[in-house]
Parts: sequence; structure tokens; C-alpha cells
Amino acid sequence: MIEVMIVVVIIGILAAIVYPSYTSHVERTRRALAQADLLELAQWMERRYSTGFDYRDGGNDPTLPFSTSPRNTAEPTAYNISFKGNVGRSDFELQAVPTTMQSGDDCGTLTIDEQGVKGAAEPDCW
Repeated sequence: MIEVMIVVVIIGILAAIVYPSYTSHVERTRRALAQADLLELAQWMERRYSTGFDYRDGGNDPTLPFSTSPRNTAEPTAYNISFKGNVGRSDFELQAVPTTMQSGDDCGTLTIDEQGVKGAAEPDCW
């Protein structure tokens, strides 16, 4: 019986060490995917500008091809992607706002604008 208790204690200690590391890794992976999605949408916006010299769609904000990250509908949404403010003729800013699923991430909302300037709550997030 003592041997079983020792094994249970060892498993508990290992779990206490491994679980936080695992959740941190999952958060970093979700953040990296949201960053890639923001970069893809910024490139999409630049392609729009190169064809008509206007980021807008007839004076209105364009409709993004996707608005969640990850885009796979079978996966739970970690970030909601949208424009931060209105899109101008020659400027825009995209944002990825974390959902409750990603609430433990200290980076907060990720942003990128038409000049490629990236922003987050913490400096080392991009």
C-alpha cells in the first residue's frame, strides 16, 4: 500500500510540473497561428490596395475572408479577428482579440497595421 501511495505522489508531482508547461505551449501555438492569420490578412489588404489604391470597398470597410483563428471550424476559437477602427483609403489596423479560451495569455490583443507595425500588450509577443 505504501508503494502505491509513493507512485501516486510521484505522478502528482510530475503532473504539477508538466501541466503548466503544456498549457503555456498550447497558448504560444495559438498565438503563433493568430499572428500568421494577421499577416495573411495584411497581405490580402495590400493586394486590394495594389489593384485600386484604396483599402476600402467602395468607401466601406471590406469584409474579411475569415474572422476567427484558428479557421478550422472543428477547433474552438482562440482569437476573433477584425479591424481596429475604420479602414481608411490609405490605412488600416487589424486586431486579433483573445477569447476566454486564450485568457491566460499575457500578450492580450495582437495588432498589425498597413506599415507592418505589430503591437501587443507585452513587447516580446511578436
